[in-house]
Amino acid sequence: MPKRKRGVTGYAARRQKGIRKREMRVSETDEERNRRLSTMAQRSEDRRAEETEEQNNSRLSVMAQRGQKRKAEETEEKNILPIVRHGPT
Repeated sequence: MPKRKRGVTGYAARRQKGIRKREMRVSETDEERNRRLSTMAQRSEDRRAEETEEQNNSRLSVMAQRGQKRKAEETEEKNILPIVRHGPT
């Protein structure tokens, strides 16, 4: 017979963890927030320092593609919104 799982698992556990993180951020001071963001920035900088030129190019390419996609979606929304607002002519 399989062992019974104890505690919260899977999706519910991730959801609870996210809620706890948000609650912590609401109550954190500016100093704590700045320290947390500084740590995140330092980790990102360290990771970039270790990546190869190929990895760097790949990362930048992905960023550029996302920007192009976002710009295309915004243009598409601008073209659709006047039709929705005024209705078909």
